[in-house]
Amino acid sequence: MKTVETLNEGLKREYRLTITAKDIDARVDDEVKSIAPTVRMPGFRPGKVPPNLIRKMHGEALSADALNKAIDQGVRDLMNQEKLRPALQPAVSLGDGYERGKDAEITVALEVLPEIEAPSIDGLTLERLTVPADDKAVMAKIEEFAAQMKRFEDAPKTKKAATGDQVIIDFAGSVDGTPFDGGTGEDMAVEIGSGQLIPGFEDQLVGVKAGDEKTVKVTFPEEYPVENLKGKDAEFAVTVKTVKVPADSKIDDEFAKSLGLESLDKLKELMKDQVEQEHNGLTRTYMKRKLLDQLAASHDFEVPPTMVEAEFNQIWQQLEHEASHEEDPEAAKAELEKDRDEYRSIAVRRVRLGLLLSEIGQAHGVQVSNQEMQRLIMQAAQQYRPEDRQRFVEYVQQDALAAAQLRAPLYEDKVVDFLFDKAEISDREVTREELEAAIEADEEHVHGPGCGHDHDEKPAKKPAAKKPAAKKAAGPKDDAAEPAEPKKAPAKKAAAAKAEDKPAAAAKKAPAKAKADADAKPAAKKAPAKKAAPAKK
Repeated sequence: MKTVETLNEGLKREYRLTITAKDIDARVDDEVKSIAPTVRMPGFRPGKVPPNLIRKMHGEALSADALNKAIDQGVRDLMNQEKLRPALQPAVSLGDGYERGKDAEITVALEVLPEIEAPSIDGLTLERLTVPADDKAVMAKIEEFAAQMKRFEDAPKTKKAATGDQVIIDFAGSVDGTPFDGGTGEDMAVEIGSGQLIPGFEDQLVGVKAGDEKTVKVTFPEEYPVENLKGKDAEFAVTVKTVKVPADSKIDDEFAKSLGLESLDKLKELMKDQVEQEHNGLTRTYMKRKLLDQLAASHDFEVPPTMVEAEFNQIWQQLEHEASHEEDPEAAKAELEKDRDEYRSIAVRRVRLGLLLSEIGQAHGVQVSNQEMQRLIMQAAQQYRPEDRQRFVEYVQQDALAAAQLRAPLYEDKVVDFLFDKAEISDREVTREELEAAIEADEEHVHGPGCGHDHDEKPAKKPAAKKPAAKKAAGPKDDAAEPAEPKKAPAKKAAAAKAEDKPAAAAKKAPAKAKADADAKPAAKKAPAKKAAPAKK
């Protein structure tokens, strides 16, 4: 095989590989010998078919397979000979006009990882902000939990439902007079004003009482997850079976027993553990951002453009998704466009930090064990349908890039923990509000000190505030309904504000391959909706 470098510019490399017809033909011969014992042909005993007849029967397929194997081997040899560290899988293309029986010219284009000086981890200083899980915080958590466990009790049959009440309904939906899959249900509990259902549905239940029949007219949102219902006008024939009103939830031993616990004291113990975990998570978030700020401030090197583009696209897709759920999606997206360059700078920072953490981890022997990797794979497989889980496991085991992407977040956390152990840490006790404010202050400066921008500049605007949950799209629930997201501290940039504490996962690269095995990647999706009915979002 002949190799010629045709481009060497920054981190970009390009090579032309010439694979001789003789080499390809030799591979075909090897393949013929390999399959000869299994070939069957009338007039010949099993395994006795002449090689020239096998070539005649299967020549085209054998040649194609031999060429692919030669390309794969050629790319691997190229990586080893030139000591290349590809940032992402190389782009491999076969020259136009290739004819069977002739030499094949292959173009291999890639970006290499930058040479990073051994990162210094000396002199790291961090402040650990801690929040005690005191009785006040524990009781606040229990009260929050009790509010989520709101109980309702039957109201008099003459009671007209009001906002905050719960109604038990049967419903049957139709679009243009035709029922749709999943559009019917019985004994569904709806809390009026909760935002559980598609816009307008709950509002039309105000004033109903037990025994009422009502036609509810609504329009499915344009972003509704069921394709054939997006933007469609629908009618639901609703029968009201019961109206319920909120019942007082007294926090005492009886409340704890209703949850299957021995006493209120036991509930407090459990909630204290949860509060401590939340506080520890906030503390870690703050420390990690400060750590990454220090690393970013002391390291500056060129990063592969393709990695930046991939990271930017991931950020941008999330932002566009969030903007599509704003009260005015078009205005929100237009506002995003003004800050496109700023988000691209965030992508650069994230990639640089990802590469830096990877380099630190490799230099100091940080590893993800086989056991830890197997746990990751099995956990990730749970998001797929049961019949697709094994295919996903096999795919990750066979595809180095997929495995690297799955491994990256855990590897990053292990490197961060290693650096925490090396840093000089001082402790300061604060309130939860002060800790959240400190994290929010970091989000105001999403670039961080190592990004090349003025750290005191005004943060980019965020899209218009989202409507409250009560206005979000959803309708009569079904089994496909996704659980509501837990409340989060407000952030200026929903998808990218955590740039400091989420380096790009692509830092753990996969070995080069001549071509992706498209058939190996499962077509599995997350568990599909059992119904296509209007659903909780």
